[in-house]
Amino acid sequence: MSTKGPQVTVTVQRGGPEGPGRKQQFQVPAYGSQTVLDVVSWIQQNADPTLTYRFACRVGMCGSCAMMVNGVPRWTCRTHVSKVLQDGAMELAPLRSLPVIKDLAADMDPFFDKWVSAEALHHPTASRDDPIAPIDPDAPERVTASAGIECINCAVCYAACDTVANNPDYLGPAALQRAWTLYNDSRDGAHGAILDAVTGTGGCQSCHSMGSCTAYCPNGLDPLSAIAGLKRAATRRFFGKGKG
Repeated sequence: MSTKGPQVTVTVQRGGPEGPGRKQQFQVPAYGSQTVLDVVSWIQQNADPTLTYRFACRVGMCGSCAMMVNGVPRWTCRTHVSKVLQDGAMELAPLRSLPVIKDLAADMDPFFDKWVSAEALHHPTASRDDPIAPIDPDAPERVTASAGIECINCAVCYAACDTVANNPDYLGPAALQRAWTLYNDSRDGAHGAILDAVTGTGGCQSCHSMGSCTAYCPNGLDPLSAIAGLKRAATRRFFGKGKG
């Protein structure tokens, strides 16, 4: 499709489960306040309807539009083209360290499987028939737990992590941060099981403390500190000085 006026040169990684295919280049009309997701949508709607990608909310609430932009994991709905252009061009690829369904759509199953492996799911201590236990929002453990609850499972930190890229067994920063949140939640009934899970193969000790997870989290969360907290908790338990 022919275009007039300013353009953005966009190189898109195509391919599927069999591995990366060709890189395809598109010329996309440029305009003010344009996001990377706008660019991808224009390509799919006007240039190549076979291009596969994922998105939902378009306002930074779901995280499903995350992909690699010039080698950096980003939410494409909140990334303005003007901030990432390099000599009038940019390159798009699916999230790193995850299998590819097709083109820019990554398979999230391994990411969520690691949440389960990290016991990063609530272990209830009461039923729906029991009264709701009061929670002091200013209690130190509650403050620690609350610091990580805004994670929306976008896997940006997972794609940013070099340890994940080089160690397929590593649980990853999102799963470990969630485990730390639950470990500090007084309503969770499996603190020992959480520590067992996160200190096994691929657990928190595998983290090299490089901090890419914290640096690239679009919600400003700090998985690196959460992982450090798990390491400290595991050490305290080893010496008989901690819970779990």
